[in-house]
Amino acid sequence: MTITNNPGSDVEVSVDTISVVVDGIEMRVPKGTLAIRAAELLGVEVPRFCDHPLLDPVAACRACLIEIDGMPKPQPACAQVLSDGMVVHTQHSSEVARLAQEGVMEFLLLNHPLDCPVCDKGGECPLQNQAMSVGRPDSRFEGTKRTFPKPINVSAQILLDRERCVSCARCTRFADQIAGDPLIELLERGAKQQVGTAADEPFDSYFSGNAVQICPVGALTSASYRFRSRPFDLVSVPTACEHCASGCSLRTDYRRGVVTRRLAWDDPAVNEEWNCDKGRFAFPYLTEGRITSPLVRENGELRPASWPEAIDAAAKGLAAAGANVGVLVGGRSTMEDAYAYARFARAVLGTDSIDFRARLSSAEETAFLASTVAGSPVHVSYDGLETAPVVLLVSFEPEDESPIVFLRLRKASRAGTKVVQVSAVATHSLKKMNGTWVGAKPGLEAEALAHLSDEVRGLLAEPGAVILVGERIAGSAGAATAVVALARDTGAALAWVPRRAGERGALDAGALAGLLPGGRPLTDAAARAQIADAWGVDAASLPEAPGVAGAELLEAARSGRLTALVVGGIELDDFSDPALAHAAVEGAGFVVSLENHHSAVTAAADVVLPAAAVTEKAGTFLNWEGRPRPFGQVFRDALTMTDARVLSMIADALDASLPADVAAIRRELGALGPWTGGRQSAPVVAAASAADGVLVASWRLLLDSGVMQEGEPHLAATARPTAALLSAATAAAFGDEVTVSGPRGSVTLPVLVGDVLDDVVWLPTNSPGCHIYADLGVVPGDQVRLSTGGAA
Repeated sequence: MTITNNPGSDVEVSVDTISVVVDGIEMRVPKGTLAIRAAELLGVEVPRFCDHPLLDPVAACRACLIEIDGMPKPQPACAQVLSDGMVVHTQHSSEVARLAQEGVMEFLLLNHPLDCPVCDKGGECPLQNQAMSVGRPDSRFEGTKRTFPKPINVSAQILLDRERCVSCARCTRFADQIAGDPLIELLERGAKQQVGTAADEPFDSYFSGNAVQICPVGALTSASYRFRSRPFDLVSVPTACEHCASGCSLRTDYRRGVVTRRLAWDDPAVNEEWNCDKGRFAFPYLTEGRITSPLVRENGELRPASWPEAIDAAAKGLAAAGANVGVLVGGRSTMEDAYAYARFARAVLGTDSIDFRARLSSAEETAFLASTVAGSPVHVSYDGLETAPVVLLVSFEPEDESPIVFLRLRKASRAGTKVVQVSAVATHSLKKMNGTWVGAKPGLEAEALAHLSDEVRGLLAEPGAVILVGERIAGSAGAATAVVALARDTGAALAWVPRRAGERGALDAGALAGLLPGGRPLTDAAARAQIADAWGVDAASLPEAPGVAGAELLEAARSGRLTALVVGGIELDDFSDPALAHAAVEGAGFVVSLENHHSAVTAAADVVLPAAAVTEKAGTFLNWEGRPRPFGQVFRDALTMTDARVLSMIADALDASLPADVAAIRRELGALGPWTGGRQSAPVVAAASAADGVLVASWRLLLDSGVMQEGEPHLAATARPTAALLSAATAAAFGDEVTVSGPRGSVTLPVLVGDVLDDVVWLPTNSPGCHIYADLGVVPGDQVRLSTGGAA
């Protein structure tokens, strides 16, 4: 039989099918189909607890017993592979199957406690639902139920009520098969069987919250949600995650105007049914420490002001600066807000000095993004990762920097995809992907790319091969040039994976000097004409020459060449030179801050305008694939305005116009359409030369000191310990601690020995006790000095 995957396309996939009968209905299903899936195709719901479509079958709970002609006893539907001509009877057509399911349900309830009135799972519990639908009407059990002390912590975030567990092994299989963190396991045997962890190894997985969500009986709960609400008290809204560029679909639940929990939402094309713990639990920041009213600086002090007064003050200060204004857009901005900043800068202020990269950046990266990424069609997708013969990772650690990409790569590697990572460290996540390590000292990735083995180059030349590049490529001279050349020479698809959720959308929205929306070059006359027509302005009024970006923008503000700054959602310590960033804000003559939390920027600003958090507005994130991730407003009665609306008010005060609402911005972006004209030239930068001494390698851990993780102590307690990672040879000269010194200072950290190149020390970029930019004054690839712990 032939099945066409895409109707109307020429691509056909041949699928072997077999004929089976389920409850008297003959049907054809693909060879290898499980009985429980065939029943689902007919709308027949077979009870189950252990079964999950994304986990390997285990037949642990036995709740799905069915009758099959020719077999002497009932079989588990979740593990029974159908064969041609097989006749299956579910509980709807077989008394044997019905009685077997009732018996199993009665057995599972023998020791299950009557916690339903207080259990977090109550109201959305598969055990409750299936006990009512397929269970016996009364119980014959009269003994004493088994009990355990409860709850116990399997991690700081995850709690376990052992007597509720029905040993379905969903949690243990998820940890082992999906996350690659086999830290939770079924212990003991028989009536004593229980879920547990090793005494010295808690379930500190980045994905532990998924085990809570897929637990069918409320045995696993989260410390942050336990006893806080019931499902029928909650209002649920589909949303998108704002924490990274993976683009996860989420469900946000709130009660009485307060977010109580977040769950992974089923989205097969993106995050399937999973998300990371950061996206699941890091939401208290949405309400804590919020700016509630505009602030205006008077006599050196910020004071509350009305909106008209604050808007008027902002407009007057920006008007006085003329076109000598810089605009900094945070990576948490939606695409619509980033577009508003881009248009506000060019059409209202007359400046092209704008940048969304509150991090390490470079001119080479700017050229790479402009020539290869901005406005480009999608060439790589999550599905493409699963079918790729090889995926090459450059300056990218997926588990920390884009966790769902890691889950897909791990899934792909289990099916045969080869994962190759160019890095100074063979990471734990690379081992979980059965990957190959290509050693490259930090800053020398270009050299490693130029000398890849013939085997890897051969795989990259195969159809479907993928190269994933992280944002840290900006700190390695010549690396972006080398990776573009590698993709061109081999034909491999190339994708850029930033760390923040808003960066890809901000790039396509034009929030980068020299780039108009859609990847249009500012210096292209046709591009300028298109944008001017869309914005209703004269093309001659738009900036003609590219402005400054990155460190050059900060230096221009510090030196007074830019006399004003408009800053939206920026943490100054995120820049690779925090001292320069602080000096830029302090040195600018006038600063307008659009922010929802107090920060170093608001402390120095002349006008502070409160902006909506992600739950208070609708918008769109563009994930690393370039896939739009639209989301609706969770709190529809929220009065806080979006960045776009605030900028529109300032534009009105400056006698200019700017679209204020999400729908209008989306229409304007849609009307622009894709850019088909010329692009900026690809970067041409020579590879860096080898440096002497010990070099620092670094990236930000998923759970670190980021401000959007504040207010969640249980999540913070599961973060990986702050330590210095060294090779055995390098660590031999030191004890249990090492002091790492840089131009600005030093940090003393515990030593961990791992697969690291000699004369390299890996440090977390922004974790408690180690902030390499502020504490050491170094970036990855810089030389540092190592000494015995405590000796600076």
